[in-house]
Amino acid sequence: MASLSPSLHLPCNSRTGFLGKTHGIRPRVLPAGRVGFVRTVVECKESRIGKQPIEVPSNVTLTLEEQFVKAKGPLGELSLSFPGDVKIVKEESGKLRIYKTAETKRANQMHGLFRTLTDNIIVGVSKGFDKKLQLVGVGYRAAVEGNDLVMNLGFSHPVRMAIPEGLAVKVEENTRIIVSGYDKSAIGQFAATIKKWRPPEPYKGKGIRYMDEVVRRKEGKAGKKK
Repeated sequence: MASLSPSLHLPCNSRTGFLGKTHGIRPRVLPAGRVGFVRTVVECKESRIGKQPIEVPSNVTLTLEEQFVKAKGPLGELSLSFPGDVKIVKEESGKLRIYKTAETKRANQMHGLFRTLTDNIIVGVSKGFDKKLQLVGVGYRAAVEGNDLVMNLGFSHPVRMAIPEGLAVKVEENTRIIVSGYDKSAIGQFAATIKKWRPPEPYKGKGIRYMDEVVRRKEGKAGKKK
């Protein structure tokens, strides 16, 4: 059986299939019992977000059961299930920490992700989140009627959207929509659904945009010079 000599060092970014033929190197033929293998050690760095502790307010009650955590606060109750790549630990100080259970690329990704998700449910049930949108356009306006959000966006009929349970919607000055609640993902999903009805167009900027969104504008066609 043929194998590359262990003393052969080639660049890691090479894309050729037969390295010996491409680089003009003739592989050395070794006996069947002396085949060498190259072991590559992949070192995964610890997530800067994942290693940060999570503060738990006094008005939040936590329930930890192995890979499951439930947070209950004055605004509501949320829960989260952890994959086997990470685990959650409550320290004596009352803070939470997320640890990796394996040194793999996926575990490193889950480390930072589930630290953020855990912090979101704790902040959500204690303080809550909100998302603000702005209506830009002549005649564009919004109002809350009962449990529905009604918007006039230039269509032949008003757009009526049912407000999901657990969310609150408030309209200021007929053009500013504030979506609030304790579930950050539900807030973001509903805000994105509102914006989808009239995404901001790049020429005049008309449409529905987030309050902190910067809309890149395009220059329209200029008239012919005389």
